[in-house]
Amino acid sequence: MTLPSSARVVIIGGGVVGVSALYHLAKAGWSDCVLLEKNELTAGSTWHAAGNCPNFAANYGVMNMQRYGLELYRGLAAEVDYPINYHVTGAVRLAHSHKRMMEFERVRGLAAHMGLQMDICTPDELQAHMPFMETHDLEGGLWDPLDGDIDPSQVTQALAKGARAHGGTIARFTPATGVSRQNGEWVVHTEKGDIRCEYVVNAAGYYAARVGDWFIPHGGRDVPMTVMSHQYFLTEAIPEIKAWTEANGRKVPMLRDVDSSYYLRQDTYSLNLGPYERNCQAAWVTADDQMPDDFSFQLYPDDLDRLEWYIEDAMARVPLLGTQGVQRNINGPIPYAPDGLPMIGPMPGVPNAFEAHSFTFGIAQGGGAGKVISEWIMHGHTEWDMWSCDPRRYTGHADAQFSLGKALETYGHEYAMHFPHHEWPSERNKKLSPNHERLVADGGQMGAYNGWERANWFAKPGDDTSEEATLTWDRNGPWEVRMREEVEAVRDGAGVIDLCGFSRFSVSGAGAAEALRGLVTGALPKVGRMNLIYIADTRGHVRTEMSCIRHGEDDFTLMTAAVAQWHDFDILRAHLPDSVSITDRSADVVAMLVTGPKSRDLLSKVTDADLSLGWLSHQQATVAGKPVMLARVSFAGELGWEVHAATSDAAEVYDAIRGAGAVPFGMYALNSMRIEKGYLTWKGDLSSDYSLLETGLGRFVKLDKPQDFPGKAAIAEEAGKPLTRRMVTLIVEPGQQDAPYMAAVFANGTRVGEVLSAAYGYRVGEAIAIAMLDATVPDGATVEVEVYGQRHGATVQPDSCLWDADNARIRA
Repeated sequence: MTLPSSARVVIIGGGVVGVSALYHLAKAGWSDCVLLEKNELTAGSTWHAAGNCPNFAANYGVMNMQRYGLELYRGLAAEVDYPINYHVTGAVRLAHSHKRMMEFERVRGLAAHMGLQMDICTPDELQAHMPFMETHDLEGGLWDPLDGDIDPSQVTQALAKGARAHGGTIARFTPATGVSRQNGEWVVHTEKGDIRCEYVVNAAGYYAARVGDWFIPHGGRDVPMTVMSHQYFLTEAIPEIKAWTEANGRKVPMLRDVDSSYYLRQDTYSLNLGPYERNCQAAWVTADDQMPDDFSFQLYPDDLDRLEWYIEDAMARVPLLGTQGVQRNINGPIPYAPDGLPMIGPMPGVPNAFEAHSFTFGIAQGGGAGKVISEWIMHGHTEWDMWSCDPRRYTGHADAQFSLGKALETYGHEYAMHFPHHEWPSERNKKLSPNHERLVADGGQMGAYNGWERANWFAKPGDDTSEEATLTWDRNGPWEVRMREEVEAVRDGAGVIDLCGFSRFSVSGAGAAEALRGLVTGALPKVGRMNLIYIADTRGHVRTEMSCIRHGEDDFTLMTAAVAQWHDFDILRAHLPDSVSITDRSADVVAMLVTGPKSRDLLSKVTDADLSLGWLSHQQATVAGKPVMLARVSFAGELGWEVHAATSDAAEVYDAIRGAGAVPFGMYALNSMRIEKGYLTWKGDLSSDYSLLETGLGRFVKLDKPQDFPGKAAIAEEAGKPLTRRMVTLIVEPGQQDAPYMAAVFANGTRVGEVLSAAYGYRVGEAIAIAMLDATVPDGATVEVEVYGQRHGATVQPDSCLWDADNARIRA
């Protein structure tokens, strides 16, 4: 074929994800798109993939993606007239403990929200589904009737046929060799010529880091990913499996023993065993083992010794596995992001460039990934909030060593439960506050926030600070009594928390104020004041929230969540004109919150500031002789000030505050207090799944201002209609656990919404949840919240703020 000289989108990589992206773009009418593949389609991880297709995922965005993809696959063969071996066998997941059953209950609830049926099972019910396994040591399990397996090559070729039918172009045996940027367009270089395009997608699978290097001169970064060696093997044919299949007219359901860490499924009349072993191995990470230029349709040498324990465990679970020899072993490369979730979305720092790679379960997620990345390109947002997979979730701390260490940890714990108070230990201490050593000496139990180490709670001598103690869904771990004490110290006196790592941007220059007015939904503060500002997408949904501090007419500091650093910097850079200076100062300043009814008295001992200035004011001052900015706000909902000090001065400033009597408190206590106040967190309660009006942020929208900010038309249209859902605060009958994210809320037996965040409020003495509910549910209504399978009564509150509703304490 003759390679086109131009296209709207160029996709680099011809695995299932890249081809799915082309299919979705072409089907949506973007037919002027080209996919480049260096070899034949599926030549990378796709060709040796096992092809398992679960709906199950503990992550809501990932489950949405898998649900959509598997539904697509079930009708794809008929849609494009291409045969696909897709076996919807159902699958059992085994639980060896009550903790695992609780995880299954939570995922079953997520699935129900999406219209998927998953069933909690007794051991006998599990065996009825999968008769060849032993169940004597099981607590129970979960049954997913829509699980199964698909031929990876066939589904990719079917997507390719569909893409071509809608006008998409696929250039096989056409390696991309680099990119350049000319006149605001991308030029993708190949051995067969150049292609000019508006958008480019890195869907290069385990070559994604190498392709990512091409974008570094254009603002890119080293791609945080590692290639792992994954093995699975097939037995010889097993007569009992053949007999069962012929008698029942279908394959045996898949089995996943997630506590032992392997899957086992039928392949023809044999069994396919795929472990995720703790003693796992990365590939191509040493100087004497470099990634070859082309590893198409190749495998690594067998290394079954790594799997010995898992094979023996699986043989004890399903004795038939040990009755036949090994027919074939597959040991191939699969890419891993540090957290094991894929990278789908805008390429950090690079205009009109996107990523869709690092899929550890690429076949199951490929269909949905094509939808997600095509929506990013076409609309600038996705139907579902996909922050968990956004490449910008990792920033500069995610270097090669971080990526390797986390990938080894994640692969070895592929089926691990992610408990709410557990911190994974690998690759910590990447970014440290100047106060880190003192925090640890004071008993600080640290958590990672965009690589920054913050204290979650402060232990006292004798407290259990082991990792094992955090492996629980319960609220009442060793931290609970200390967390309560920290809240009470803030409530009754004065506390201090080190909030290192706030994302912080200086925005200044002629026209900065007007440019910001054209970006944010509401008003800017006056000089000397601060407020919250919101940025919407074109649907009027929440894109981000920032604190806006105004120093001069065109001089601002914008602050946002630590994890939002690259996400929000990209938004500012994309929307503000070149005449406006935008500087990332996140590492230059450390913020400390001093808060509580005695905080004014405490600060008066160490600062020359005018502490009579009102709420939402800010000023330059000194603390312990060091220059600081004091901002009169408190996320804890008490009288307080944020103290912003240069990183070089922060330790002396913190020591002075502590010396004046401030009690240290941690992120757990702060979270409890902010929920009592109804304060919202980004990508917790503030999600692009919901509009600003649904989230209750109408007071931050000015439809009468002349600027046509993003989402204005959509918000105006929504404002003219009754809301169909709204954000509320619930007081929940307390149990042993806080309601997890997306926990279902029921009214009269019907699901009416979902929990977004929850905690126990120690000042009000109640378990609290922030939830999105159908607007038909009135204030004062009695509802039920499903918490790990147990329903707890709850009451819809008339006010989102349960503590100091008139803000008398914070304005004191």
